[in-house]
Amino acid sequence: MPSPLINRLVDELGYPRLDLSNFDDFIKSAPFSVLFFTEQPKRFPESNDVAVILPELVKCFPQLVPAVIAPESEKALQGRYNFTVWPALVFLKEGRYLGAITKVQDWDIYQAEINSILALEPRRDPGIGIPVVVNPVNSGCGQ
Repeated sequence: MPSPLINRLVDELGYPRLDLSNFDDFIKSAPFSVLFFTEQPKRFPESNDVAVILPELVKCFPQLVPAVIAPESEKALQGRYNFTVWPALVFLKEGRYLGAITKVQDWDIYQAEINSILALEPRRDPGIGIPVVVNPVNSGCGQ
C-alpha cells in the first residue's frame, strides 16, 4: 500500500501511475522520463524520502517527465531494469534505458548522477535478453 507521500505525487502533482497496460505508451512518449519504483514503503521507508525529493529533482531537471510505478507492476518491471535495491529512480530517453539511482542520496550526488545519466547514450534494458559473446578463438572442444 503506497504511503500518503507517494499518493501525493499522483493525486496532487499529477504524476501518472504506470502499470503494465500503460507503461510502454508512456515511456515512448516522453523525451526523458524518470520512473519511481517504491516497493513497500513500510518495508523500505526511504521510499517516502524519495517521494519528497523527486518533485525537487523534476524542478532542477525540467526535461524529466516523472511517473510512479504501480505496486502490482513493480516486480515485473524491476526485472526489465535489473536493479536490486529499493527505492529506485530509473531514467529513460524515448523509452530506452539510461541509468538508475537507488536508495536516498545526498542532493549533490543526485545532481551529479542525473547530469551524467542524461548525457549518456541510451542502451539496451539491462534485464532483457542474454548478451551473446562471440569467441573467434577455437577452443578445441569436440575436436
